[in-house]
Amino acid sequence: MTCSPTKKKKLCRFNCCSVSNTPSALMNRIPDPAVPTHVAIIMDGNGRWAIGRGLGRIFGHRKGVEAVRRTVDAARESGVRYLTLFAFSSENWRRPADEVNGIMELIASFIERELDNYHRQNMRFQMIGERHGLGPKVLAALTRAEAQTRDNTGLHVVVAINYGARGELASAMRVLARKVAEGALDPDAIDETMVGEHLDTFGIPDPDLVIRTSGEQRLSNFMLWQAAYAELVFIPCNWPDFDRDMFFEALGEYARRNRRFGAVSSPQAALTDF
Repeated sequence: MTCSPTKKKKLCRFNCCSVSNTPSALMNRIPDPAVPTHVAIIMDGNGRWAIGRGLGRIFGHRKGVEAVRRTVDAARESGVRYLTLFAFSSENWRRPADEVNGIMELIASFIERELDNYHRQNMRFQMIGERHGLGPKVLAALTRAEAQTRDNTGLHVVVAINYGARGELASAMRVLARKVAEGALDPDAIDETMVGEHLDTFGIPDPDLVIRTSGEQRLSNFMLWQAAYAELVFIPCNWPDFDRDMFFEALGEYARRNRRFGAVSSPQAALTDF
């Protein structure tokens, strides 16, 4: 099911086209232990949102920035400790140059506008992905954000730019292979922990919950290693329509899940009373 830009009634359980007057009502009913530590979001559907309204794709990306602000605020309010936003994939370079340039400009402008405010709120920023190939403006903005907020202890916002999980894994394997070739590493010593230590996300806990908007139901080369046991929630709405209610409802769906990690169900596996 998808959301029509002209309809304002509820069309799906995630309230795709409406905003509640009490966005925190559901959040108040989720006990702290059921709140995920790390939420990762594939922000999909900006272009489709714009095209459905007869606009150019870049207008969808601009509108998507507003959804980023709402989501960051909702994550802070909910008690989530890590929020990863998939902003630009390594495959997105195949898009038209004007769209790519527009996205990069939006990323840099967003950081420049919001950085001081988020720093005052004790938030930390970190980029994952390949820095090579990024333009000087966006790279400078990201570097400044990381340096200025490095010691902050509040919400840790991870922005995935020029990121692809397969490339990330291949890079980690190359590093490990060089160590083996140099005689510095016994190949039998390589285990899952060591692989994780060579990924972009080293020091960041694996995501507990991955949310994808736009109705597509795939990971699209996003955190393939880290999301091995993540709960997945797919939302029909395009990213510019994503709001606080939908974020909290996704957390509610997560709290209802039974996370077994290959074992049997626990007696208190999931919450179902909200």
